[in-house]
Amino acid sequence: MSHSQAHWRELYPFGSHWLGTDKGRIHYIDEGAADSPPMLFVHGNPTWSFHWRRLITALSPRFRTVAIDHLGCGLSDKPQQTLRLADHIAHLVSLVEELDLKNITLVAQDWGGAIGLGAMLQAPERLSRIVLFNTGAFPPWYIPYRIAACRWPVVGRLGVQGLNMFTRAALTMTLSRSSQLAPEVAAAYLEPTNSWANRRQIYEFVADIPMSAKHPTWHTLEGIERGLESLADRPALLAWGMQDWCFRPDCLEKFIGYWPNAEVHRLDDVGHWVVEDAPDQSLELIESFLSRTDAEALS
Repeated sequence: MSHSQAHWRELYPFGSHWLGTDKGRIHYIDEGAADSPPMLFVHGNPTWSFHWRRLITALSPRFRTVAIDHLGCGLSDKPQQTLRLADHIAHLVSLVEELDLKNITLVAQDWGGAIGLGAMLQAPERLSRIVLFNTGAFPPWYIPYRIAACRWPVVGRLGVQGLNMFTRAALTMTLSRSSQLAPEVAAAYLEPTNSWANRRQIYEFVADIPMSAKHPTWHTLEGIERGLESLADRPALLAWGMQDWCFRPDCLEKFIGYWPNAEVHRLDDVGHWVVEDAPDQSLELIESFLSRTDAEALS
């Protein structure tokens, strides 16, 4: 174990669990009592379950906290093939079924929103509450230039998969309130992407952003968007970093249109990685939401 890995491992003191699939083993963590209400944490790109470490540490004494590493991310296997949104949704459904999770509180960010909501729409009876940080679950009507550049033929792939520019850029471009991550935190995000092969799915996630209806994932996102209104009766918390240049405030407004009763918090000086940029506030908002919606369920 390297010196940097030893440091970030101290921040991530969780046991490892594995789920087999036909494309490789999926790593996940499962902290808290098995009979406690489950919280399902779903990360985006280029993060992994480490992203949720503070929330899991704080909430696992009262909840069963399950956090997946998508195939190709974190400690999961790194398949050398194209994976799409539909694959990640299917894997998450498999995990939920394997653990037989019920009354789930979904917590998601970035790609995790589409993956998590896509999975829950296949088993809506298992979903109790929704917590979303900057994300989307519908076909994009814009592609930020910095993301589009990562898709350029040859040059984009060399930058993302060859030079690890996507992950390295995320360490600062996702922040606003904070100027930088602690060295051991940055090391934790870089560790799983330490080779060309290990960065394959970081690139595939970028390539899977559909720019038109000709892309198969466009239709997957259309299906998820059609289902959003059916989840409007679930208590929902939308906590948005308003300085996010990727999932801009108009993404938040689109969710509000489908879920007009959602609890909304606009964090004016916070960037894309809300739980890194505003960790204490993120936890406070979630704990307040969970406490209040628990009380409502009992009233």
